[in-house]
Amino acid sequence: MLADDHPVVRSGLRALLDSLGGYEVVAEAASGDAAVAAVVEHRPDVVLLDVKMPGGDGIDATRRIRSAAPETAILILTMFDDRETVRAAMRAGALGYVLKGAEQSDIDRAIRAVAAGEAIFGAEVVQAVVDFSTSPSYTPFPDLTVREREVLDLMAAGHRNHAIAAQLFLSPKTVANHVSAIFTKLGVTDRSQAIVRARREGFGQP
Repeated sequence: MLADDHPVVRSGLRALLDSLGGYEVVAEAASGDAAVAAVVEHRPDVVLLDVKMPGGDGIDATRRIRSAAPETAILILTMFDDRETVRAAMRAGALGYVLKGAEQSDIDRAIRAVAAGEAIFGAEVVQAVVDFSTSPSYTPFPDLTVREREVLDLMAAGHRNHAIAAQLFLSPKTVANHVSAIFTKLGVTDRSQAIVRARREGFGQP
């Protein structure tokens, strides 16, 4: 799905995807609100999303899409390369961030990467990503409680609820409640999605 408030950009992207083959554009949107509604309706594998749009910008739309349709991967495609915008997109849940001036092959590779669940960032914004991920103040999933982070870490390491309960001296029901809260806060619908996101942030490591 394509979300950009400039019709000429959407037309250009559609033409690019048609020429590459292997893609089907199921919907277009010209605002953040319309992008969220279209994703909920069409459930695309990937949405290409601009940052600056009317009716809810791309960062806000990213958060809402992650909550409403966590199976849809979000690739930010924009001309804004400032660090704060890149970081905001990452915090909101975007899997990729590429500038509009990128080569066609780079855009193609980025779409396929996020569709496969991989994070990918254009060369122009890599430093912002490095700064963000190595900052002493950076904490993945800041909405989680300390106990929820412990549960998520054990989930990412491959433990089931009963094993987690035994390690943390909790009842299985309490662990199940923590897992449910984690799903809600991460905007995921099942354990496998939670584990993928957690491992991407370094959880579950020995």
